[in-house]
Parts: sequence; C-alpha cells; structure tokens
Amino acid sequence: MRKNDNFIFGIRPVIESIRAGKEFDKVFIQNGLKSDQASELFTLLKDNQIHFQYVPLEKLNRITRKNHQGVVAFTSLVSYQPIDEVVQMAFERGEAPLLIILDRVTDVRNFGAIARTAECAGVHGIIVPAQNSAQINADAMKTSAGALNFISISKVGDLSKTIDNLKKSGLQIVATYEKASETYTNIDLTIPTAIIIGSEEDGIAPALLKKADREVKIPIIGRTASLNASVAAAIIIYEAIRHRTKQ
Repeated sequence: MRKNDNFIFGIRPVIESIRAGKEFDKVFIQNGLKSDQASELFTLLKDNQIHFQYVPLEKLNRITRKNHQGVVAFTSLVSYQPIDEVVQMAFERGEAPLLIILDRVTDVRNFGAIARTAECAGVHGIIVPAQNSAQINADAMKTSAGALNFISISKVGDLSKTIDNLKKSGLQIVATYEKASETYTNIDLTIPTAIIIGSEEDGIAPALLKKADREVKIPIIGRTASLNASVAAAIIIYEAIRHRTKQ
C-alpha cells in the first residue's frame, strides 16, 4: 500500500472517525467479523449510510500488516455534495445543469482525468455510485491536477433512482453508447443534461441505458474498438460547452 493512501484501521479508530464526521470512500470489513464493537460499527455505518464491503482477511493484510482487527477504512479526500443541492444551485444561478454520471468507472486515473476536464469546462457536478467506482485517493487527485478540490462530487447508493430523480427535476439523460444511431453532435445539449459515461470494459449497465432519453455515439473510424473513457467524456463535455457558448 502506498504511503499516500489515506486509510484508518482498527474497529475503534474507525468508529471514532465516523462520530467525528469524517467522510469515507470505502470501508472493508473481514468476512464473518463478529463482536460487540463490530456490532456498534455496523450500526454506525448503516445510520450514516456509509457503504462497506466484506472482504477476505488476505485483502486486509495486503493493505496493512498492522493490527487492523478486521477493519480498514479509506477516508475521502473530498467532501461529497448531495446531488439535489448541486442541481438546485445551478438552477438558482440561472444555469442549465450539466452533470456527468460515471457508471462503474473504477480506474482512478480515468476518474481524475474526467474530473479535470469537467472542472475546466464548468460542469456542475459528477455523480458516482457507492459501489464499483474509483477511489478518490492521491493518484486520482494528482491526475485531476487538483480539480477534485473544486468540482462537486455526489456519491449515491442507487444510480437508477438518482436518474429518475434527475428526470423529475427536468434534466435529459444522455447515454454514450457505441451502438447508438445518433452521433453526439446531433442533440441539444444546451438544456439541463446529465451525461452517462460507462466503463471501458462493460459500458453502461443495461438498466441505466433503458432510462436514457437519448443514446449517442462517438464515431470510431479506425480499427480500435473504443475510446478511453476519459477521452470520450472530454469529447462530449466540450460538445456541450460548444453548444452553450455558441453566439
């Protein structure tokens, strides 16, 4: 584990960190962990809606060889913002919200690069799922060139429900999909919009794809099957900015 990874280990230190109001990216708990303190920890995690994952002892030992007591928690380097507040603030400023939804984008450098582009372009916020998302660690922060300090990040438990709520708030949902019939230049991106970017390995989950109002593709002319996720995000983000700054 790199020295710059921001993690806390041990049941009591994690409990006290939660009570102190620290925000967490991930919490790993040893399979089968049971004790009075562990029960206290589980209650706090659930009450504070902090995602946790059961893992084998070997995984925890790879993170630290110190006495972790079956618990390792990665603290967040950013403060997460409720997505409804991000949308509301954009509307209050008289701006059409522009959001990026990342579905299973787990590579920290891709995530950092997307955050950098989004912040440079004035995107209002990035939405990530509590599970299957890149950890916001020192590598992500470095790749973002510090942009993660300035752009709103919202972590949600259910992307599907979040998309439903965004649609109720008047946002169109645009999915980037290589098999789409429309190209990304043919849709109106001046209106309130949330753009879904899927992972390079699996793309966008079918359940989320069904909720999209529009599906768009970025044409691939060469032999390579797809673009890097951060490059695809940059292309469509700046297409939206071109629409919004067009005189």
